[in-house]
Amino acid sequence: MDDTAITLQNLFEQLGLSSDEAAITAFIDSNRLPEDVKLADADIWTKAQSQLLKEKLLADDNWAMVIDELNTRLHQAC
Repeated sequence: MDDTAITLQNLFEQLGLSSDEAAITAFIDSNRLPEDVKLADADIWTKAQSQLLKEKLLADDNWAMVIDELNTRLHQAC
């Protein structure tokens, strides 16, 4: 059983990105998405990262809540 804590920091680690709060904030600030671009389809991800996001969303488990948080933050107006 995977007992990884379900946090935005751990999601960033799974995506292979820096996961400290400053790095997450910088990533979000640098990669704002237009409203018509779906999170997993954005060109900011590698194929593997996009696939990971899609798989976790399709599973509709607790990770989906964290991905929704990331989605919201990336789509917020600057």
